[in-house]
Amino acid sequence: MRDQLLQTYAQGAVTITCHSDHIVVVTLNRPEARNAINPDVTQRLDEIVQAIETDDDIWAVILTGAGGRVFSAGADLKEVADNGFGSLYTERGGFAGFSFVERRKIWIAAVEGFALAGGFELVLACDMVVAGESAQFGLPEVGVGLAAAAGGVYRLPRTLPRTLAIELIATTERLPAKRALASGLINRVVADGSVLEAAAQLAERICENAPLAVQESVALARKAFDMTDQELAKASIEAQARLSVTEDFSEGPRAFIEKRPPVWKGR
Repeated sequence: MRDQLLQTYAQGAVTITCHSDHIVVVTLNRPEARNAINPDVTQRLDEIVQAIETDDDIWAVILTGAGGRVFSAGADLKEVADNGFGSLYTERGGFAGFSFVERRKIWIAAVEGFALAGGFELVLACDMVVAGESAQFGLPEVGVGLAAAAGGVYRLPRTLPRTLAIELIATTERLPAKRALASGLINRVVADGSVLEAAAQLAERICENAPLAVQESVALARKAFDMTDQELAKASIEAQARLSVTEDFSEGPRAFIEKRPPVWKGR
């Protein structure tokens, strides 16, 4: 299935390439348009997310933008002016086919240059972020009479201190990479040009662990702000029960006792 996926999306507005056995790179591929989100990007990204979700061999995904200067400038405003936002949303995934989609796989944003407006909202929808030193993040929507309605206005205050998040939303100012790191918005800041490599190293470290256990654990972590402690406790017990009937559940303790690296099956 993965080979077919790679072949189908080898070219076009969103591409997918293989980094290693369990890691793929998804690239917003409109550098001439600052990787802005148009209907083609939206449909392709929606399709790619669903295909990745059903491929048991893919454990981690890196999302990046082509060109190295702009991760994504957000919605293609020419498209918005002509046709509104409707064509930039899908029923399954929301904005760009990604911002609201339910996912089990780990997604890491690899950001070089600007991640603005809807582009920043795609970053906020990912699980982790690696950025180049020149990266900048911002939600400029209110400056053109819009709201960051693809998750920005509520995900940013969950990630940053509330006062800083509101400042960024209300002033349209940009947050540079080093301050974003200090504020807890991103995981790593690396030299420009080495972002993909650093994101891949993070993904490789994740893939050393049992993939189903990672997926179940991160799924709960994503819901930490949306459920009560009682609900989260119940969901945790249910997750552990699902893991207990997998091959990996037996492999982990066995490998530990035998003092060898585990061989995860992902099932």
